[in-house]
Amino acid sequence: MKVGLVVPQFGTNATKENLITFMQLAEREGFESLWVYDRMLYPLNPQQPYPGTPDKREWPEFFKNNLDPLTTLAFIAANTTKTNLGTCIIDIVFHNPITLAKEFTAIDILSEGRTICGFGIGWSKDEYLAANIPYEKRGERANEILQAMKKVWTEDIVEFNGDFYKIPKSIIGPKPIQKPHPKILLGGFSPKTFERMAKYGNGYIGVLTGSFEYFHNLIKMFNDSIEKSSRTRKDFDLTILTYPYLMKSSSEKKSNRSPMIGETIDEIGSDLSKLKSSEVDRVILAVNAEKDYDVNETIEFVKELRKFCQ
Repeated sequence: MKVGLVVPQFGTNATKENLITFMQLAEREGFESLWVYDRMLYPLNPQQPYPGTPDKREWPEFFKNNLDPLTTLAFIAANTTKTNLGTCIIDIVFHNPITLAKEFTAIDILSEGRTICGFGIGWSKDEYLAANIPYEKRGERANEILQAMKKVWTEDIVEFNGDFYKIPKSIIGPKPIQKPHPKILLGGFSPKTFERMAKYGNGYIGVLTGSFEYFHNLIKMFNDSIEKSSRTRKDFDLTILTYPYLMKSSSEKKSNRSPMIGETIDEIGSDLSKLKSSEVDRVILAVNAEKDYDVNETIEFVKELRKFCQ
């Protein structure tokens, strides 16, 4: 099972110095990929609770401070030579398909073909409001964006005539280094997500939250969608984002342990072993740069966890 890391992009210690040190150490230690994720804003009075916390109106504190994902990814591309570079995830409906396709093309060219495109459609009505995009029909809009982006990436003469997006007959270059285009991983939790993945994507990018029972239900939807398609499992990449946390005090201990939260490395590692046995292709370990964050300690922590993935 491949191991990727989320860079220190979110939190009060998301600084240039930490980012440079982190990416250089991660590449030196041979981690397979480096990842960024997306958050437009931190609403003070959110219309919806953060997913997974129905009784909590406030969003995670580290959402208040984050570096733009694609700008950060381009910076990582310029400061690394071997690691793959991905987004987990970009909310595509907040972007113009031509602009987004060209941004990923530029990063793919500048990184010499190391880009992985993790896409989703978002869930926050506050972010939809700020983006001036209707919350309704967001799935249909996402389908058109994916179709249009693939045309921009692969066709010499690009033309698109959808309900939401139009591209007049044009030449749009250059094209990505990866052929036919960078790998597309789609994230989400509904059956429609997996239908979209089977039709337009190259894999699924999920999040390990809640119980393993819920996780296995997602895996079932992933496998079922492949069986219904004309493709096979080897055509798809299964990536899971996780938030490992080592409890440091007895006050943090709970009777019912959540996945990837433990009192010991071995306890968290047992969850990684479960992912591996579930035929997950890649796990992403995310440690946000919050208070008391230390790059060297974080790298040592994820190195210990990587042993359970090999």
